[in-house]
Amino acid sequence: MTAGTVPALLEVRDLCTVFETESGTVRAVDGVSLSVQKGQALGIVGESGSGKSVMSLSILRLIPSPPGRIARGQVLFDGKDLVQAPERELRALRGKRIAMIFQEPMTSLNPVYTVGEQIGEVLELHEGMDRAAARARTLELLQLVGIPAPDSRIAAYPHELSGGMRQRVMIAMAIACRPEILIADEPTTALDVTIQAQILDLLARLQRELGMSVLLITHSLGVVAEFASEVMVMYAGRVVERAPVRELFERPLHPYTKGLLASVPGADDAELDRPAADGGRVRRRLATIEGVVPDLAHLPKGCRFRDRCNEAIAACAERDPVLMDFPGGRQAACIVAQAALGAV
Repeated sequence: MTAGTVPALLEVRDLCTVFETESGTVRAVDGVSLSVQKGQALGIVGESGSGKSVMSLSILRLIPSPPGRIARGQVLFDGKDLVQAPERELRALRGKRIAMIFQEPMTSLNPVYTVGEQIGEVLELHEGMDRAAARARTLELLQLVGIPAPDSRIAAYPHELSGGMRQRVMIAMAIACRPEILIADEPTTALDVTIQAQILDLLARLQRELGMSVLLITHSLGVVAEFASEVMVMYAGRVVERAPVRELFERPLHPYTKGLLASVPGADDAELDRPAADGGRVRRRLATIEGVVPDLAHLPKGCRFRDRCNEAIAACAERDPVLMDFPGGRQAACIVAQAALGAV
């Protein structure tokens, strides 16, 4: 770290998380590095199987073992390596200084306790509040996240709430102790677009008011464009591109990132299916990335995206590209991009 450089609040170095399966060792996260500054919003995107959720769970050491384990790497939070930290220290850290919104609130919330009891437990455990103080603070949190009639909702069970309300309860639990970092794993999954917008607006407001850093994990590039200042693109367990959000949308470097952006419906796609002059229908398919993510237990030689890439050259079959720096604060792991633009 050079003089005058602000140390990252969270720094992940060469993280590798593997799962032992009948078909072999699966490298779900393979050499991922990232850093998050205080107050920064970092978006992490990629299709299913790219390693986003496993990476986020690895940060808090929540990987089920067996079959999973962190094979190598460091997760430095405020200078301390969480990979080597005792479990007792991690329990004190989770939910207080680093919090997580899990992907599906219905399965993450306990069905036999009221939402008020579940939020209050966090406050009693980490803040040392008595039951009355925890209840009062819970009511404040429910109001903060926009739940109407918190006096009655505090006694509701998860199944009595809508998906959007359950997600707001998860957010209330996550921010109860004013964490320094919030990891939001697909916080808008399965919600309709109106509720998605409300949840994202809520997260953005809470980030500003609480000064939190946020890791937003999502499939949606539209969500990233609205929320994050920087984007990290993952594919087959690795980071293939990282850039400021505007640079990534305007000048993507990696063919995978280009494919993701091309597959997002735009204003021109409003007439994908429309009447034709002869009385029939005019239909046009949305752009897609052909193929599937490779088997992580039996990875191909060379670039992992090569078989799905329409820009691949001979060198892509021989050399595994590494993440390199490009002008404009960007990074990409692509032999073609490195040859075309000249990595610095």
